[in-house]
Amino acid sequence: MDGDPAVEPQLDAFSLAFPLPYRVAIIVILAVWGWGLNLHFLHIRRIDVPSLIRYPGRSSSAQLTHHHSTYRIASLLSSASGLSIVIFWMLTRGDPQRVIDYDWIPMTNLLVIALLFSVPLRKLSVSHHGRSRLLRTLKRVSVGGLAEAKDGKFGDILLADVLTSYAKVLADLFVCLCMFLTSNGSATARPDRGCGGDVLVPVIMAVPSAIRLRQCLIEYVRVRSAPLREATGWGGQHLANAAKYSTAFPVIVIGAMLRNQTEASPGLSRAWIAACLLNSFYSFYWDVAKDWDLTLFSDARERNSPDHPYGLRRRLLVHKPGVYYAVIALDLTLRCTWMIKLNPSLDQISNFESSIFLIQFLEVFRRWIWIFFRVETEWIRNNPVGLDAEDILLGDFQGNKYEDED
Repeated sequence: MDGDPAVEPQLDAFSLAFPLPYRVAIIVILAVWGWGLNLHFLHIRRIDVPSLIRYPGRSSSAQLTHHHSTYRIASLLSSASGLSIVIFWMLTRGDPQRVIDYDWIPMTNLLVIALLFSVPLRKLSVSHHGRSRLLRTLKRVSVGGLAEAKDGKFGDILLADVLTSYAKVLADLFVCLCMFLTSNGSATARPDRGCGGDVLVPVIMAVPSAIRLRQCLIEYVRVRSAPLREATGWGGQHLANAAKYSTAFPVIVIGAMLRNQTEASPGLSRAWIAACLLNSFYSFYWDVAKDWDLTLFSDARERNSPDHPYGLRRRLLVHKPGVYYAVIALDLTLRCTWMIKLNPSLDQISNFESSIFLIQFLEVFRRWIWIFFRVETEWIRNNPVGLDAEDILLGDFQGNKYEDED
């Protein structure tokens, strides 16, 4: 997380073809496809995601599976947006003035996407119950609310964590609306990330982290007030998790201060680097050690235990050990994309709209990968005993008994 950079002063070729509203739409649609793939793959691995998030199961085999239902809404969203962008291209033909004048087309597409998430479409076999559940959950977590465990607490946490990866996308959505509603403005003009003032965009980017921060504090209070506190601990881990989300705020605030300066202050730049380092490495540690329950950062005895591959854990349900090592490396790399700005030869690349979109996509991709292993960890925590033969086979690394089912 590194805040919003400045961009080139005129519409570039990328923005002519994919104005900001379409880029927001693409990221949202990719999120739906990604969730479908999460559900599908984990279903194949016999990890029951709906039960973890307390989502009702299918009452009969005739009903669409959860992932197929998600694919259907993703296909509908993709078709609507695909038609919209083709019409936009036909009318604008790459002409900058036409692109600006026809901004109502991509903005209408965003409205259609919003309606498809909220209006019942039973005749198209799109799950109305699923979308209603999503909207209720969004409403609850939007103020940092957190359901009880029996009511789907893990689903709330999962959604709120995902929103932190969409902080820049949410900010860009606000920028689209602000530019569209501004007198003589256009949502397809050069993105003005100062629209609405210098404070609003940074505040919007900080909201997802504030949501998770409040959820962590709610969990801490619940633990402290639990009748059997010995079984749940004193809640220190929830405070540590809250501290992790709080490290996003200095990055956003200092980044906003740097953008508002005509001449960069060396001291402020160093403070921004320090804030980014703290946020990135603290978050990476938490991903590996807490969200995925891997032993890479544990003491040497646990890390080198003969019961599991080095730095991992005994039960590996998602894939082979090599995949876990690759994902750990990928997570660290994508947590540190902000370091591009420290390389003089690459610094300007991060200021192009195409590069901003790529960085947003990579963060969404990182979160998509994260979900597989976070859900797997929650499944193992909730099913610590009574392993079936397949679980033992998948988790038994010794003797090369781990078999890939794909």
